[in-house]
Amino acid sequence: MRIALITPGGVDRTGTHRVIPCMLWLIERLTRAGHDIQVIALQQEPRPDRWRLLDADVHNIGSRPRSLRGIAKLLRLHREKPFDVVHAFWAGIPGLVGGGGHVLADIPVVLTLPGGDVVRLPEIRYGGHLTATSRAVTALALRAASFVTVPSETMRAHARSVGVDALRIPLGVALDLWPAASPRRRDPAQPLRLLQIASLNRVKDQPTLLAAAVQLRAANLPFTLDIVGEDTLDGEIHAAISALKLEDRIRLPGFQPQAQLRDWVDQADLMVVSSLSEGAPIAMLEAAVAGVPTVGTAVGLVAEYAPEAAIAVPRRDAGALAAAILRIAGDEELRLRLSNAAQARALVEDADFTASAFLDLYARAIHARKTA
Repeated sequence: MRIALITPGGVDRTGTHRVIPCMLWLIERLTRAGHDIQVIALQQEPRPDRWRLLDADVHNIGSRPRSLRGIAKLLRLHREKPFDVVHAFWAGIPGLVGGGGHVLADIPVVLTLPGGDVVRLPEIRYGGHLTATSRAVTALALRAASFVTVPSETMRAHARSVGVDALRIPLGVALDLWPAASPRRRDPAQPLRLLQIASLNRVKDQPTLLAAAVQLRAANLPFTLDIVGEDTLDGEIHAAISALKLEDRIRLPGFQPQAQLRDWVDQADLMVVSSLSEGAPIAMLEAAVAGVPTVGTAVGLVAEYAPEAAIAVPRRDAGALAAAILRIAGDEELRLRLSNAAQARALVEDADFTASAFLDLYARAIHARKTA
């Protein structure tokens, strides 16, 4: 098959920085299976360019108006050699570009909604349903899609609540690059090692996590917390940690390449998610594969895995988050049961599973066009 993948970014030429790991895992598996993959990246770099990545061609649009340039690039590549299917990630401009290919060249489209496409969080100005314009763009992308996918049952239910019929295809972990490790029993004499892998931004809601950390300290729990990710808030979380006098408990090492994240996960006892919205999250799956369970807000796979394979609490509830962490800290058998259950699920739905599921869906989309 000749497949066009449309994405805002995540496919940097380095293959290590400014990448979306699950996107790279999918590309690698598709090209390994002999498929011709053409990636149209809408804003990876500021200038238009082209490079090879994992045996795929990446076409960076780089200049506004990205939607028109993206459609033009898609059609130009289609004229050179016809595409069998387009796979767009996110229903904003990527979905609009894919929709343009469907309307103007009758290319079937698979649309994946990895995160906030059907979310509306006006208090932090986030989500594809936030404004009339973004809702209109999302609606156009959805209308053009033969199939719509989401990475969790939780998000599927949310999509259904706003009138979007989606299929659940999880974005699994590449086990060849991120191998499984048996859950290990922690040393109760050592502080509980908490880990969050997430950019510092409004959606990830680190203030709730910091408020929970204050409560953990008040409960006399020995713990450390590492928050690993790029700072997009200009030092706001650093200042909050200082104001709360949590510098002895919390580290902010900043962005870490994918290859280095495993060391952080291997040292952790518990992954913590404090997000207001998530499709998966991928860091939770990576932790599960490495034998580390998750406690977090009831979003994405955290809510889907709970209560057997994760503990989920209400969003913005620092008290509930702290109580859940304290519960796990005091019950090692519970922590190990969660670890084993989460790992079993993550290993079944790995990156190979994801690629196979998408290939089946591409074939269905192509068949549907031929029989229409």
